[in-house]
Amino acid sequence: MAHVVGVVGGGQLARMMIGPAVELGVDIRVLAEAEGAPAQLAATMVGDYRDEKTVREFASTVTVLTFDHEHVPQPVLASLESDGVAVRPGAYALGFAQDKIAMRRRMAELGLPVPAWAVVSDEAQLDRFISEHGGRAVVKLPVGGYDGHGVRFVSQASEVADWLNPDALLGFPQGLLAEEAVEFTRELSQLSARSPSGEFAAWTLAESVQRGGICVEVVAPAPHADKALADEAYRIAESIASGVGVVGVLAVELFETRDGSLLINELAMRPHNTGHWTMDGSVTGQFEQHLRAVLDLPLGDTALTGAAAVMVNVLGGPRPGDVDEALAKALSVDAAAKVHWYGKEWRKGRKVGHVTVVAGARGGEAVSDSIGVVMDARERARTVARALGAE
Repeated sequence: MAHVVGVVGGGQLARMMIGPAVELGVDIRVLAEAEGAPAQLAATMVGDYRDEKTVREFASTVTVLTFDHEHVPQPVLASLESDGVAVRPGAYALGFAQDKIAMRRRMAELGLPVPAWAVVSDEAQLDRFISEHGGRAVVKLPVGGYDGHGVRFVSQASEVADWLNPDALLGFPQGLLAEEAVEFTRELSQLSARSPSGEFAAWTLAESVQRGGICVEVVAPAPHADKALADEAYRIAESIASGVGVVGVLAVELFETRDGSLLINELAMRPHNTGHWTMDGSVTGQFEQHLRAVLDLPLGDTALTGAAAVMVNVLGGPRPGDVDEALAKALSVDAAAKVHWYGKEWRKGRKVGHVTVVAGARGGEAVSDSIGVVMDARERARTVARALGAE
């Protein structure tokens, strides 16, 4: 076969790989969880990604296997790799995105900055950790959490007694992850990509705004990020990518603390919501770059297409039957704004699309340091998102 990329998962990330694949002349196929998934245009199979037989059958039709999410079980991935399937990122690397405790351990081994943390299996252990770290902590389920799910801020262990009872812990035999409640000034995202041959490329450091554990806005470059901060974020991403053998896009979500230092919060080894701005705001968007990386093609230029980009997520959106009218209205609001729609059914709070506004000329003044220009771009993007019915 020529280049045939198989994507496990039929969500919006797989959907947004389709356009770049067509442009590169790459055959893309999708294993979707259900009929009518966002990536249905490229879905060639529908089945359970947890079932080895299903994933193996799908993998036999492609030259490289990659992912829309991190939830394919490790035994399935390891079995495929043992039979010579090109799984990218591989089981080893992906394990650190699947298991938060394993990720914390590996980051510490690499000498990278992380919040203070511990593994806890009972209330006494957690209460001790809380008392040693300012009377407050974050407790996370080590696997399965996303967008704020599986994460609780607590002042005493009894607040997660339901997670620490013996029956609940059967699903997490190693225990739960407890972390210090970091006093941060903002959240940042360092997006990068690495190929099997070791080529590495990174985008500019971006600032992400979270609400209820869900990313709602991203600004790139991160306003007022000096060269030292940007260089440190780049160093962290490159160290992780090489240290665990990432192949494809890597998103490193970071806390910037009050003293200006960085701490690693989360990792994703696939295109990521905080990198959607790159589709319009960078010479090479994250979806094209991911395809280049997993196929071991030369990586693309990550320079900005303007001086700054603002991306706003559309949460909720129009009710069924109102999409066409809302889209027409939104497109009439700002001809320069870019609207990306995911083809998902309406549900309160659900990400159904995003809007990007690129501000200023490429190579012009650093408008990311001009609050007025960035605020204008943000308001433009928000206005279009509201026209789409964003909550």
